[in-house]
Amino acid sequence: MTTTIPRQFSLSVNNELHEITVEADTPLLYVLRNDLGLNGPKFGCGLGECGSCTVLVDGVAARSCVIPIQIIENRSVTTLEGLSVDGQPNPVQQAFIDNQAAQCGYCLNGMIMTVQALLLRNPSPTETQIRNELRHNLCRCGTHVEIMAAATAAANIPK
Repeated sequence: MTTTIPRQFSLSVNNELHEITVEADTPLLYVLRNDLGLNGPKFGCGLGECGSCTVLVDGVAARSCVIPIQIIENRSVTTLEGLSVDGQPNPVQQAFIDNQAAQCGYCLNGMIMTVQALLLRNPSPTETQIRNELRHNLCRCGTHVEIMAAATAAANIPK
């Protein structure tokens, strides 16, 4: 096992600059949760498969459990906590609240962040595009109907 010497990284997370000293291959998720105290992104599979750890990197959905901190420097990271404005949920978060799209809530971070990334790219997606976007986010509780209702509401797709 090779160990690397910790070094300092400058990170922009939720529009705040942070100086963190860690090993270069430390996963972004560990820094977000352990060093910055941000609990929106969850540790699920640790392999980038389930989506629970999803964040936005420069506005694009990314799995933070498999992204080494060294490639995040000079990029903008947004977590679930960074979506709200003045403590108020953003439209995607509000749609998930209004549609009661949570059961256990473990997948919710990934679902919300994935929908947010889609809407940044495509403000008027179809239901098929939303389904396609969410297909790699796992929900064990089976709240898929409510999640789709929330996502289509956030995208202003009529019922």
